Amino acid sequence: MDKKLLIVILNYLATDVTVDCLHSLSCCDVVNSGTAKVIVWENGTGVDAVKTLSDTIESNQWNQWVDLLVSSTNLGFTGGNNRVIEGVMESDNVPDYFLLLNSDTLVTDDSLTTLIDFMDCHTAVGIAGSQLLTETGEHQCSPFRFPGIASEFDHSLKLGMVSRLLSRWNVAMIPPEKATPVDWVSGASMILRTEMLKQIGLLDEDYFTYFEDVDLCKRACQTGWDVWYVPQSQVIHLEGASSGISKKIIKRRPQFWFQARRRFYLKHEGKFRSLCIDAAFILGFLLWRLRRLLQGKPDNDPPKMLIDFIRNSTFLNGFKLPKVQI
Repeated sequence: MDKKLLIVILNYLATDVTVDCLHSLSCCDVVNSGTAKVIVWENGTGVDAVKTLSDTIESNQWNQWVDLLVSSTNLGFTGGNNRVIEGVMESDNVPDYFLLLNSDTLVTDDSLTTLIDFMDCHTAVGIAGSQLLTETGEHQCSPFRFPGIASEFDHSLKLGMVSRLLSRWNVAMIPPEKATPVDWVSGASMILRTEMLKQIGLLDEDYFTYFEDVDLCKRACQTGWDVWYVPQSQVIHLEGASSGISKKIIKRRPQFWFQARRRFYLKHEGKFRSLCIDAAFILGFLLWRLRRLLQGKPDNDPPKMLIDFIRNSTFLNGFKLPKVQI
């Protein structure tokens, strides 16, 4: 039977949650019926991870619907996904859709069938994203607006009155209850139309990881494809389990996050607007830090955020489109 959906899961330093994700997929009719196939790309974690995944697949007799591919090096979110998609596109059985699914997710049959049915009925849609929930059922940020000058200033200033005034430019949207066209959706559970990928290309590998999902959605919109948020497809997302960055865990932002951010803005906003965007964030953050000191508010910012931001800004790095280095 021809596969309608190919699900791509990357494993990197998160083998246990990848196994849990596969267990959730094993209960889905679209997988067991042959409508969907899963490829796990082991992204350079090492031999122990390969053995665990291989033994799990073998012992549970999942070989008919899941394949394990192994990379000796970490190719990032972009490179790992692209190698899988490229290989499938060169085969004789190219699916209608690809689903990029984070290893730190848990799905149900409705999660998958809802996305497939939605894409079948909306042929102008190139990308659709699921509603992401915590383990306790709380909403996570999933539908978004494209970021810019106003959103960067608001994000760094952290002032409720300003946030209300700039609400129409806030990146994170209040999750709609019905399927809705949006600017971009999270790559944690993102379905991609194969026809669209053939037109606009795959993930930009110079991001390595971070901002690659918003970049892909931006390119889709620029070429006339619609991006939708589909809340009826609900996916539990154990935020940070695969990436190491979570709102609940305050860590210093890695340099590659700043590089990916700068790449996105220079690529899509140009030199002058990228400068303005960086200036807006720095100004807002300085005002926030001053207000935090005066009002005695707790310091919940990532360590060295301001100095790291300035060091990685267009002001000090110029306008050359960066290739993210890990």
